[in-house]
Amino acid sequence: VSTQSTWGFHRRQSQPTMSSKAKKVAAPPKAVAKKPAGKTKETFHSQHAHLFEKDANDFRIGRDMRPKSDLSRFVKWPQYIRFQRQKAILKKRLKVPPAINQFAKTLDKNQAGNLFRLLANYRPESKEQKKLRLKAAAEAEVKDQPKATSKPLFVKYGINHIANLVEAKKTKLVVIAHDVDPIELVVWLPALCRKMNVPYVIVKGKARLGQLVHKKIVTAVALTDVRKEDAPKLDQIVQAARLLFNDDVAGRRKWGGGVLGFKAQAAVKKQEKLVKALV
Repeated sequence: VSTQSTWGFHRRQSQPTMSSKAKKVAAPPKAVAKKPAGKTKETFHSQHAHLFEKDANDFRIGRDMRPKSDLSRFVKWPQYIRFQRQKAILKKRLKVPPAINQFAKTLDKNQAGNLFRLLANYRPESKEQKKLRLKAAAEAEVKDQPKATSKPLFVKYGINHIANLVEAKKTKLVVIAHDVDPIELVVWLPALCRKMNVPYVIVKGKARLGQLVHKKIVTAVALTDVRKEDAPKLDQIVQAARLLFNDDVAGRRKWGGGVLGFKAQAAVKKQEKLVKALV
């Protein structure tokens, strides 16, 4: 190859063309411009990284402390609380026969308040009151004074005593607790009251009835007689009792329970939606 041809080739390579001028690259924007690489500042953590290894929390038994949260799901509740909750759920899920389901219907708050205010006037005497009465009677006997012969008006309690009073038609009102356990103790009493045409009511609280007669719990109480000033109140309560309980035929034939849980209800609704979509 001659030197002339070689020089001509280099000259053609070095001469700029119009296309090279058009393809001039613009400078990068300031935001994208790279910063000059500098030395990073060494710290104690970077020099001793082996001392600061990441260790995730482990909340299993005997490990890390749990953060503060609602721990009710993790509490081992006492047996009687577990039985109460399981029993309440079973009563909702299972079909409850009418004879037991009738105890789910009770007097409302206002009517129950009126009833207990009336019964509070006829509470049986306590041990201290009985002691004072016997002492006064003994002193009167020593002094040859006439004894008080008036019959005390108290509410009667005790399931056998109340059953005898109802059979003899000597009671004007029977009050039954809704939460008696076992329920077989009183499940027959409403039917007996209806047969003997004795008004009865079902109220909340065997403990509330027990407090009325100085006991822990009482299944039922009965009112045999009242004073003249309390007769209108008793008549009003008896009228409501006959309307809500004695004469309520549809209520005592109604089955209870059969309520599904949240998950089962959601599944049923989902299935109904699918059926509607197909139709």
